[in-house]
Amino acid sequence: QVQLVESGGGLVQAGGSLRLSCAASGRTFSYYAMGWFRQAPGKEREFVAAISRSGRITNYADSVKGRFTVSRDNAKNTVFLQMNSLKPEDTAVYYCAADYSGVVRTDSDEYDYWGQGTQVTVSS
Repeated sequence: QVQLVESGGGLVQAGGSLRLSCAASGRTFSYYAMGWFRQAPGKEREFVAAISRSGRITNYADSVKGRFTVSRDNAKNTVFLQMNSLKPEDTAVYYCAADYSGVVRTDSDEYDYWGQGTQVTVSS
């Protein structure tokens, strides 16, 4: 089992940057593909980015491609989401998730474990 704890959210002006972290418990972090999702008020949870076990394969939603970068440090059991050029429409609760299959996926139903989320608010 994996427990995930996100951090790094906050309030930022449009055009600014934030770096989210997701710390995982357990010794098998490197077995999991990791994903980032977000949910804005009144909207469904949506895929943001995902990274393979090794970190060599990544995938991004079109809406964040070129602005967000997902990375991981398996030695520190942590996955990161660097968010640049933030827009008001990026405002949401951001969640990290772990997928034991190790496959980089965009469907939230495929992920096995979830963090509690961290709020990101981008002001215009």
